[in-house]
Amino acid sequence: MAREVDPKQTRKALRIIRKLAAKSAAPEAIDPETGEVKPGEGAVDYSQWETAFLTEVDKRLEKYGSAFNDLSKGRKDEALSSLQTVKLKEIAAKARGKKRKGMTTKKPLGWKNRPQRPARDES
Repeated sequence: MAREVDPKQTRKALRIIRKLAAKSAAPEAIDPETGEVKPGEGAVDYSQWETAFLTEVDKRLEKYGSAFNDLSKGRKDEALSSLQTVKLKEIAAKARGKKRKGMTTKKPLGWKNRPQRPARDES
């Protein structure tokens, strides 16, 4: 039984993935003065894993309309699982030049203003 995936979700995911993949494939430029080959303007140096991730997710979206099969990993009508969405956001942040941490815990509000505990006297 095939799963019904919202076609808008699939198109949105494909657009994002292809946009990110195009950033790594920016054409190289040759410096006219030195003849040195430089990476194209706005080119992003993805790792081998990130490149493989983008191509595999693109293929799955094209073929099936969704990039995951196990419904415990995401919502039924979504095209990407929750972890795939997180990884895409990390790759997009890398393409923008910003560092994005993975899944981290957040500190509670007001943690800087809390009074410090006195140090224990170990004598």
